[in-house]
Amino acid sequence: MGARGQDIASLLRAPSGCVLVSVESVKGSTPRDAGAFMLVTEKTIARTIGGGQLEYMAIDRARHMLRDGSDRDRLDIPLGPEIGQCCGGRVVLAFRKVNEELAREVERRLQEEEAARPHVYIFGAGHVGNALTRAFKLLPVRSILVDTRRAELEAAPEGAETRLTAVPEDEVRGAPAGSAFLILTHDHALDFLIVREALAREDAAYVGMIGSKSKRATFMHWFEREGGGGNRHQRLICPIGGTQVRDKRPEVIAALVAAEVLTSLLGHPANDKAAGLQKAVKANKR
Repeated sequence: MGARGQDIASLLRAPSGCVLVSVESVKGSTPRDAGAFMLVTEKTIARTIGGGQLEYMAIDRARHMLRDGSDRDRLDIPLGPEIGQCCGGRVVLAFRKVNEELAREVERRLQEEEAARPHVYIFGAGHVGNALTRAFKLLPVRSILVDTRRAELEAAPEGAETRLTAVPEDEVRGAPAGSAFLILTHDHALDFLIVREALAREDAAYVGMIGSKSKRATFMHWFEREGGGGNRHQRLICPIGGTQVRDKRPEVIAALVAAEVLTSLLGHPANDKAAGLQKAVKANKR
């Protein structure tokens, strides 16, 4: 279950109390890795340690702590038929009632996690660009919608991070290592300029352009004519989202592309820190 930053702050300081439930260690097949955590109050939860009976037991124990005044607890749970969860592994859960010091620690970890999120630059605020923006909002990335047209950005999905610029290529140059670039503007010539700049970034995790095989061929001809050498063009994904599903609805394209991009982002060395921070919040054993 997701929660925004202000919601997390409220949960951590709920009048009835809050318990931090952390996956302290795992063995074998488990729903989440060590470091995953959730927050539990009397009426609300945020984040997840994997769902199912394991999570149900954790919520029940956390709420018992809130009622009986306990500050800490620990459960060693085998994930077998006896609890109706057949992963087959073993999970050790640590429970801590949240005080102000722990609340600040959780908030700091969440801020670090947010800052380390891989960047996804979406060039073009049309139907597919907006659908991609909505899709990526659900994922652990920072997506930025870039366009040269103010009116299109003003109509972007609520909460989208947008950049209005007359020179979109500048956004490519200033992007952090391990970023993904999705190019789908209203102008093929502009697409080509942005793609060329993105392919010059050897540290990019993904460079994709909406289009067809013929558009790719046209780009390749232009790229070579403009002096694009080496094997850089081989890194270009075009068409994006694969070719097995031939559905051109923006939402379907967005779902396919999001999966493709996320696979590239999480496999890129520059984004190791973002993955590592998922394991950073553990029980304090002091």
